[in-house]
Amino acid sequence: MAKYLVKRIVLAFVSLFLICFITFFAMNAIPGGPFNGEKAKSEAVMKVLNERYGLDQPVGVQFINYMKNILHGDFGVSLKTQRDIAKTIAESFAVSAKLGLMAIVVALICGIVLGAIAALNRNKWPDRVIIFFVTLFTAMPSFVMASFLLLIFCIQLEWVPVWSTTSQNYVLPVLALSLSPMAYITRLTKTSMLDVLGQDYVRTARAKGVSPVKVIFVHALRNALIPVITYVGPLTASILTGSLVIEKIFTIGGLGSKFVDSITNRDYTMIMGTTIFLAALMIFMNLVSDIVYKIVDPRIKLD
Repeated sequence: MAKYLVKRIVLAFVSLFLICFITFFAMNAIPGGPFNGEKAKSEAVMKVLNERYGLDQPVGVQFINYMKNILHGDFGVSLKTQRDIAKTIAESFAVSAKLGLMAIVVALICGIVLGAIAALNRNKWPDRVIIFFVTLFTAMPSFVMASFLLLIFCIQLEWVPVWSTTSQNYVLPVLALSLSPMAYITRLTKTSMLDVLGQDYVRTARAKGVSPVKVIFVHALRNALIPVITYVGPLTASILTGSLVIEKIFTIGGLGSKFVDSITNRDYTMIMGTTIFLAALMIFMNLVSDIVYKIVDPRIKLD
């Protein structure tokens, strides 16, 4: 276990370095720059700005200097807003985390319940209805679902305001983020539940006269949730890092909207800071998922 953790941590740092390398050079390869706006600046002004932020140096030198600053915990300041990158990420991620955690809770609860109902009513009308909507939600990308929800409930029905400072502002974004993972959890729970219901210990419990409720919730569902538990790690990472477009559509001031704005504005330091943070979060949650998998099922060997 310890050897596996050391290997994964080393691979995590290697992955982060490669992500930084690819992102930095790809970002600088695109024509234009952070100071190219609608209002043209004189060559003298551009020269001063490039010298101030080190953009007049070769790209390789810029990358080395940036990585040195990162190792000292310095993400720099935004080239557009002049705000500290680390502080901006911390403040914005608090909003994204709130949105993401609500979406995770909704996806888990609804997915497990619907998956269990589908498994217990296999080939009956509840199963067919659930699978129909699960297939629909799986095939529809989250940004398409977000646009659809915005059009129907905000513009046509006017049930939910387009923008609000209350909790109503999170209703549609949470739905848009949670429907796709909820569909996957439903299918995962149903498949695992059907497999568990066919096991010998479940048939033995039924033969001994154990109540159906106890058979379902104590024997079947508890063991059927092992694959779902291991999916929580990647689910958390995918939702927290995949809310970029959703936050922009619903004008939520989270990290996703900041990341999209930084790409639009060619804000190099903000792009790098958010990319490193989101990549580190994804790698960390996948590592946690593997460890939880080992704890839940000790038979799994991590090599």
